[in-house]
Amino acid sequence: MFAYKRIVVAQHERGFLFRDSQLIKVLEPGVYRHFDPFGHVRIELHDLGQAVCANKNTEILMKGAGDLLSPYLELADMADNQIGLVYRDDKFIELLAPGERRVYWKLPYTLRVERIDLRNGLVVPKDLVDAVFRTRGGVVARELQPNIQTAEVMDHYVGLLLIDGELRQTLKPGFHAFWALKRHVSVEQLDTRIQAMEVQGQEILSRDKVSLRLNLGAQYQILDPVKARNRLQQPLDWIYRELQFSLRQAVGSRELDKLLEDKERVDREVFDKVAGKAAENGFELCSVGLKDVILPGEMKEILNQVVQAEKAAQANVIKRREETAATRSLLNTAKLMDENPTLLRLKELETLEKVTDKVDRLTVFGGLDGVLNDTVKISV
Repeated sequence: MFAYKRIVVAQHERGFLFRDSQLIKVLEPGVYRHFDPFGHVRIELHDLGQAVCANKNTEILMKGAGDLLSPYLELADMADNQIGLVYRDDKFIELLAPGERRVYWKLPYTLRVERIDLRNGLVVPKDLVDAVFRTRGGVVARELQPNIQTAEVMDHYVGLLLIDGELRQTLKPGFHAFWALKRHVSVEQLDTRIQAMEVQGQEILSRDKVSLRLNLGAQYQILDPVKARNRLQQPLDWIYRELQFSLRQAVGSRELDKLLEDKERVDREVFDKVAGKAAENGFELCSVGLKDVILPGEMKEILNQVVQAEKAAQANVIKRREETAATRSLLNTAKLMDENPTLLRLKELETLEKVTDKVDRLTVFGGLDGVLNDTVKISV
């Protein structure tokens, strides 16, 4: 009686029948009786609700008894450059990383393993991205989101995809997602619009040893992001330093007076020095302008005094010029009146008219002739 073993395999189970530790049969659902007086038979039951076969030696069993197990189990073996998406009845259940192996039950579900070769690119398919970010908290999101690196490249920007620090490709504006399993994925973004840069508070000695504080403004544009990233570790810091050094060279080689007389020449010199280097590194330097030249307090007072003296001298020159012109005009008038008595008489009458306008009461003796001849007498 006790030599028989009764085994019940439920509908959701499959049984591995071992005799002397050798797999001899896979038991379907049902009730089984085995004569085993010496305990050579062992039954191992497996729940099909668990997608992965629980026997830790399943892979070895499949090699030795593949014909028995192949209708029930499938080995998903990922190469070092592959990832696997495992589906049961077209529903995603698990992600397999590169080099990972799993043994799955094929029954009672339809098992499908989708292999993705990472050598063909790291871009995550759009439908999968939508599924990950649409079902937050679900199986898809829980399994995939930690292994996906996302980046949103803004309008007017260019994205640079870096895999383990190596630049792989450029990205257009939009939403992007990449597989990040066993590698570091990052995206840098560079603005391709014309941008402004300020080089402020530069303390520089002029050629005549005057300490100056200068502010420089510049506009630039990144034309070749890949070249800029490959040639320069920090592109924006580089162009700032180039503007700074060129400004120091241009100002340090000039005396203060020359600098103040022609600031545009300083702008051109800085532009010419930096524009060529910028083009070699993927930039276009659009414009450069010296915004502020700030002098020390004492030097500012001295220059103000110089300017005041120059303006006063200019005013005196103009005043003397006007006085000379007025004297010359009077001399010419006198010559004309000397040569023309009638003109002289008209001048006398004009003077008489001005005098009488300012006299309240005028007594005339001698009639009209007295008015004309005796009121004003000019002796030459």
